[in-house]
Amino acid sequence: MKKDIHPDNYRLVVFKDMSNGYSFITKSTAPARETIKMEDGKEYPLIKLEISNTSHPFYTGKMKLVDTAGRVDKFNTRLKKHIEKKKSQQSTG
Repeated sequence: MKKDIHPDNYRLVVFKDMSNGYSFITKSTAPARETIKMEDGKEYPLIKLEISNTSHPFYTGKMKLVDTAGRVDKFNTRLKKHIEKKKSQQSTG
């Protein structure tokens, strides 16, 4: 195996699924801007997730995906503007 290719700054971090509030503690090297105080009274770095195994349709068996970032709404708005622009170009041209 190659030496010195793996990071050595692992620490305990809380990952929190923002769609359902589920959190778990694991080791990670991922940078975190926020901290959270857990039930054990200790404060840990917090990494927010949009989806985890507790909210993903593959693991839950539910085929509903929660759009936390509003991507669908943004897409629909862009599509509506594009269609309106195309209609106005056809009527003038």
